[in-house]
Amino acid sequence: MKVVFHEDSRRHHPVSFLVNGVMRDCLEVPERCDVLLGAARAAGHEIVAPDEHGRGPLAAIHTAEYLQFLEHIHTRWRRIEGASEEVLPNVHPDSRRAGYPKSAAGQAGFHMADLACPIGAETWRAAYGSAQAAIAGARLLLAGERSAYALCRPPGHHAFRDLAGGFCYLNNTAIAAQVLRDASRRVAVLDVDLHHGNGTQGIFYQRGDVLTVSIHADPARFYPFFWGHAGERGEGPGLGQNLNLPLERGSGDAVFLEALEAALVRIRAHAPDALVVALGLDASQTDPFGGLAVTTDGFARIAEAIAGLGLPSLLVQEGGYLSDELGANLAAFLGAFEAAAP
Repeated sequence: MKVVFHEDSRRHHPVSFLVNGVMRDCLEVPERCDVLLGAARAAGHEIVAPDEHGRGPLAAIHTAEYLQFLEHIHTRWRRIEGASEEVLPNVHPDSRRAGYPKSAAGQAGFHMADLACPIGAETWRAAYGSAQAAIAGARLLLAGERSAYALCRPPGHHAFRDLAGGFCYLNNTAIAAQVLRDASRRVAVLDVDLHHGNGTQGIFYQRGDVLTVSIHADPARFYPFFWGHAGERGEGPGLGQNLNLPLERGSGDAVFLEALEAALVRIRAHAPDALVVALGLDASQTDPFGGLAVTTDGFARIAEAIAGLGLPSLLVQEGGYLSDELGANLAAFLGAFEAAAP
């Protein structure tokens, strides 16, 4: 399987993030790239650099003002006397329909959902490179590859059209799905990250042309809290095109695979021509977030089940943080997926 990786993904190095009231060292670090690349390379997968596909695919998903914000906010922020090294908002609007301020501080609050997505001097370049990897992965499918893995970092599935959050800035999964849609492919997105893919859901929530399915830890007491509940089915043309399968905290392989079977039934009913998998490895029993308890063998079984759909599939890296099993979990997933694909 071809593994697409952009070297600029290493440039983003956030210092800390606020989680459950505690400021911690950030878990979304460049070393993730080394572990994941090393595991893919050791397993014999081909590492390729993406071509430059420009900003058009990004603008097909994200608003112009949001892309402008991401590219320039750090420079503007640093002009504030005594400003922090990273962009961190201190105020937020009560809705997306609120007025749009001119100040850097106000726009930071408008475009950043939480304190888990600090913006540094190199964040835009890293996020842009990460998105280029996802675009290139989608184009590999369009060129005839049956599967590809986009090693995207920073991840993307918590990013809405105009809102960063949860380590995410550009929604790589949604961007890749739109590239496939633009080529007249019928698309389903399956998110198997520990956390609900709230940004991806939000982007497609009122659209009937892309099915979104997410298996994740129950948000009743877990990030992202406000999205990912079972009753969220889509709106307008998208009604019935969103399926959430929240799991009890600590759930392991058997529970996850049971939910996955329900997800695959819905995906088959959608009859897609291509599948985008938001591949979070943070459902692992050894991931520092500790939300679910999937084993390395469990990841292989998940991959086998998804591959059984027989669809051209792009695997887009989302969560999965430094632990003793991170590389092994990726190798198990990629190997099992490739072996089980028709």
